[in-house]
Amino acid sequence: MPAASPSDLATNSRKLIASVPGLEIIEGKHYAITGDNAAGKTLLTETLCRCPVAGGIRYIPFRDTYGPADGSYYLQKRWNRQDIEEEFTPTVRVELDRAYGAALAAAERERASGGAALSPGEMSALRERLYGLFGIEELLDRFTISISSGELRKYQITRALFSMPRLLVLDNPFIGLDEASRASFSALLDTVAASFETTVVLVMPDRRVMPSCITDIVNIDSPAVRPVLTPEKRRSILELPAAALDGFYPQTPGAEIVRCNGVSIRYDGTTILDRLDWVVREGEKWVISGPNGSGKSTLLSLVCADNPQSYACDIELFSHRRGSGESIWEIKRHIGYVSPEMHRAYRKSIPAIKIVASGLFDTVGLAFKPTPEQYDCCRFWMGIFGIEDLEQRDYMTLSSGEQRLCLLARAFVKDPELLVLDEPLHGLDPGRSAMVLDIVETFMQRPRKTLLFVSHFLSERPSCIDRELKL
Repeated sequence: MPAASPSDLATNSRKLIASVPGLEIIEGKHYAITGDNAAGKTLLTETLCRCPVAGGIRYIPFRDTYGPADGSYYLQKRWNRQDIEEEFTPTVRVELDRAYGAALAAAERERASGGAALSPGEMSALRERLYGLFGIEELLDRFTISISSGELRKYQITRALFSMPRLLVLDNPFIGLDEASRASFSALLDTVAASFETTVVLVMPDRRVMPSCITDIVNIDSPAVRPVLTPEKRRSILELPAAALDGFYPQTPGAEIVRCNGVSIRYDGTTILDRLDWVVREGEKWVISGPNGSGKSTLLSLVCADNPQSYACDIELFSHRRGSGESIWEIKRHIGYVSPEMHRAYRKSIPAIKIVASGLFDTVGLAFKPTPEQYDCCRFWMGIFGIEDLEQRDYMTLSSGEQRLCLLARAFVKDPELLVLDEPLHGLDPGRSAMVLDIVETFMQRPRKTLLFVSHFLSERPSCIDRELKL
């Protein structure tokens, strides 16, 4: 038997923090759990978070770039920030003070029971240190719903570290971050790993972004076959009959689908869009690029008729001026839309096929009863996205990646003329990401289809893109 190396001996002498089937968490190491969608990452993480760990575990899930999982958030809080009732909307200072107070109380209870928790003076020093390391002071008077993606992560990790957890588990932490924010957040995690007695565990669908502090990568193998767009499926998309266009949609091929004339949007004294002139014609395939906070999602909220400020702007959709008597349903009838915020807000405990069917009626949840033919259409698109076996599964029991595929099928189910995909590959593993791009590219080969696409990764852009708007 060979002699143990010095590194092996050092590892063996370290304390075992937690152990679950397939994973041992060792003191001094930091972990990344990767693997395909539905491979078991969520189950492993849930099992880990139930382990009794001295010092505790803090789990932070990231499903998109902003805010809590609150259905009212999606269509109200973000786009209606001009109507914020300040006494009911928390700032970063209020939320962190609340978390700090809870951590102080927990430390006092632990000391009273004979534990070795930090003293009030030590807790105060910890807070000051965290604020200095992560630049929190400049965020304190901002509303929590108005901070950027990277700022949100700093705030959430600061709040978690008040209690000095032994394990900090971050689920999909890089989702929604642009390149600069990914680098900044990686550096933040490296600081946490080096400066605190906290073990970092990341849960991610792939390995494209990996902080240098990670010492061990645990890959969860998928027991299922990865779905792909087969030649038969590709042909079935291309052979779909052309949708009958109503009188609201422009009858002339190549007509203007979107026109913005000097559009400006301001929130909290900050200019998000500044005198934007932009025209999208039928058949064009646009990618909208720019860093976090540059206004990409705000612009798409105007296009999808979700943003109330659109009535105060000079905007035309499908050659109709906003506020000229058109209904929101006439607009949405021609748009297929998915976004991280929709995913965050869509919290319906109903069968997956009903989630897909809700796209036929532009509702959150299924408010109308589909016909058998409409359910057949839902099954067609679920088959295209490789989720036909999820038809009767409760949407809330699905993995994040499976939920995203359901919402993508929802966006395609009514065969929209305008496809608006805001970070559509969030949370998908590389195989399923490639499949979705293949579906988009195939769908766009059909006549009278227009695409608006947002992604922070160059590799995630469909090859059919022929125009770019940089914000």
